[in-house]
Amino acid sequence: MQRTTSILGPDLLLFVGIAALSILGVVVLMAISPQIFPQYFLYVILGFIAYIVFAQIDFDILSLFSRHFYIGSLIFLILPIIIGQVTRGTIRWFTLGPLNIQPAEIVRPFLLVFFANYLAGRELRPKKVFRAIALFFIPFILIALQPSLGVAVLTAFGFLGVLLASPLEKKYFVFGAIVLVGLVPLIWLILAPYQRNRIISFIEPSRDPNASGYNSLQSMISVGSGKFFGRGLGKGTETQLLFLPEKQTDFIFAATAEELGFVGAILLVLGEFFILWRVTKFMENAINPQARAFLSGLFSVLLFQVFVHIGMNLGILPITGVPLPLVSAGGSSLLATMISLGIAAKSSRKNSP
Repeated sequence: MQRTTSILGPDLLLFVGIAALSILGVVVLMAISPQIFPQYFLYVILGFIAYIVFAQIDFDILSLFSRHFYIGSLIFLILPIIIGQVTRGTIRWFTLGPLNIQPAEIVRPFLLVFFANYLAGRELRPKKVFRAIALFFIPFILIALQPSLGVAVLTAFGFLGVLLASPLEKKYFVFGAIVLVGLVPLIWLILAPYQRNRIISFIEPSRDPNASGYNSLQSMISVGSGKFFGRGLGKGTETQLLFLPEKQTDFIFAATAEELGFVGAILLVLGEFFILWRVTKFMENAINPQARAFLSGLFSVLLFQVFVHIGMNLGILPITGVPLPLVSAGGSSLLATMISLGIAAKSSRKNSP
């Protein structure tokens, strides 16, 4: 038993939670989007391999390469510009054999390792904080220009989570919040037209039900039509008749709610919050301040993903391209999450029940 636990990582509970949530995700995906299989099995297998590998590496060892991770991340983010594929007017992916890789997703855990080591564990002077913000904006801009606003925001929340765990005085967060509010008009101006339409549709989805408000309305219909036990796998009218767009990625929660009902939706929510609970346990027993900062950043990213994904599926938040961790189809997102959780499992002194 001890050897099995060692192979699967230092925290067997986390591995079981990841496996259960991933299996539920695969079952739903096979019912609503069978065409992505068997190729998607390759991403799942690689994801588990990535988790097991990184769950064997001490966080202190990863910390030694934090600067290399940052430089490598910038190079990786530039690759789509050179060899990337243009898809729907965006350049986010490049092909590696049978795999489509999205660098913006893959680099997220490594950027967290870098910023955790850069900001935590020592006194923070304003000069260093501003330098860290400048270093953050380089990958943030590269991601936003692809464009991939959802991933860029995820990266920002990870950075914010690291900052919250750093010794930075909290008064600076108040100042930052005031500045951010003041920048809202500028942010609105630089948003792409389709991004503005998503926000307008969130405020009033019935204003344009056949265009900008369509996704939100269909998602809410899907969630409501599942009732308690759902219509059954492969029997959801919204998902199977293609009324629900991006059902395997942005709207996987709505698709699950329609086919498996309230029961399936609750299982998803419980699974996600089980993973978040394990991360908080790791934070309590982090091996050093840098590891705690990394875990804080990871918790912020996962919580944001879960909250925003479910919120937009229920029609209470604007539509954004944020996947549900370990469930939505998206090989690069799955790999990034698995790598992050593998690092997290090895960032704790002990495994709390």
